Amino acid sequence: MKLLLTDSGVRNPSIHGALVELLGKPVAECGALIVPTAMHAQRGGAVRAHRAISGLEDRAPMAQLGWKSLGVLELTALPSAGEDLWVPLVREADALLVEGGDPMYLCHWMRESGLASLLPELNDTVYVGLSAGSMVMTPRIGKDFVRWSPPGGGDTTLGMVGFSIFPHVDYPGMAENTMAHAEQWATTIPHQAYAIDCETAIKVTGGKIEVVSEGNWRLLNA
Repeated sequence: MKLLLTDSGVRNPSIHGALVELLGKPVAECGALIVPTAMHAQRGGAVRAHRAISGLEDRAPMAQLGWKSLGVLELTALPSAGEDLWVPLVREADALLVEGGDPMYLCHWMRESGLASLLPELNDTVYVGLSAGSMVMTPRIGKDFVRWSPPGGGDTTLGMVGFSIFPHVDYPGMAENTMAHAEQWATTIPHQAYAIDCETAIKVTGGKIEVVSEGNWRLLNA
């Protein structure tokens, strides 16, 4: 699987260029599935999900990039739907657009739905994460970001990359999301971590990590 782990979606030409490079063809020739699940564990989640799916959320572009086709993959529905209905759709998609929200809730439902176990088989699929959708691919998110607590507690996520992510550095309205706070958070993380802002993404292909940014970021615990 090819990863584009963003803070706030595909917000600038550099991140868009990285997406097209990973896809291997224009966005207009690709089919995508958008995953809004993480939003349901936040206040106003139903409205947020509608805005994301409909492309109205212009602060974090994902759905509105001009995809050839776009479907909705709601993880909470998958266990009762049956794998024969959704697994082929996932395998056929060029991209999975995994929205933000609560990372632990998203992690729980990625595991419960069966999507987490399928991801390693999707060699040609581009996974585009946004905030929680990016954090869920890391080994841990740190206790500062745990809101919804999974059965058994903890802050352990999927661990499909070897680093953690502190998102939304200096984002308006998020007073605690400063670089200084990111440095303090990193002292609780026993591996490399990236602090990134809304103009930054991390591209991962074949174990190679590349930061794509028109903004501010820092590698912590190097």
